Amino acid sequence: MVVARNEAHNLPRCLGSVRGWVDQIVVALNDTTDPSEAVARQFGAEVHQLSWQGYRDTKNAAVALARHPWVLALDADEEVSPALREDIRRFFGDADQYSGARFPRKVWFIDRWITHGDWYPDYCLRLFRRDRARWGGDAFVHEKVECDGEVATLRGDLHHFSFPSLSSHVAKINPFADLFLRQQKARGGRFSLAAAVFRPGWRFFRAYVLRRGFLDGYPGFYIACATAFGALVRYSRLFEADHRREPDA
Repeated sequence: MVVARNEAHNLPRCLGSVRGWVDQIVVALNDTTDPSEAVARQFGAEVHQLSWQGYRDTKNAAVALARHPWVLALDADEEVSPALREDIRRFFGDADQYSGARFPRKVWFIDRWITHGDWYPDYCLRLFRRDRARWGGDAFVHEKVECDGEVATLRGDLHHFSFPSLSSHVAKINPFADLFLRQQKARGGRFSLAAAVFRPGWRFFRAYVLRRGFLDGYPGFYIACATAFGALVRYSRLFEADHRREPDA
């Protein structure tokens, strides 16, 4: 199952990684203006048009389109690695006791796979029985699968091609800050000077030192710095929302 908007450039890699060994491929498109539908049909996918209801609710609507009890949910910029494919096949030899399975997600960034820091292993619960699980979490951001029952842990990596360039990563900082601001305002959150001062430093230290981001070379250093800066931007946006006013005439 894939929910996508204007992902014709990513869908061949994603759908190609599951074609031939899954019983049904469902692609749910929303407000798409590129050839995503034609690309998806080339891989034998069933294509549906869904109105956008936020990440959580749109993905739950897409799950309802599946005919089979087990669902493997992917984003268009993800790919099932050969190792993960084999792990999933072995998993179904003894899957009755489980409601779902999680596995590590590994990001390709600039010139290498990132295997340390805040980005790895990034365990994702993406394989689940649809009668025992649902997409939960916040309606705006950080949606996640919530399972009723035991969850297995697989070793194979889900490959993630989220940032084709460094500039594409930089461009995501403010949209993520927008979502954070909406989330906090929905919860009645307000600016905290302590969080704005200490959280960015903690995020860098955790990513680069505690989680050994330094082992990923310069990209690891950049990721730790960008993670810290992203936290600073998010909390600064809260300050702006609480204090912004027009200049005196």
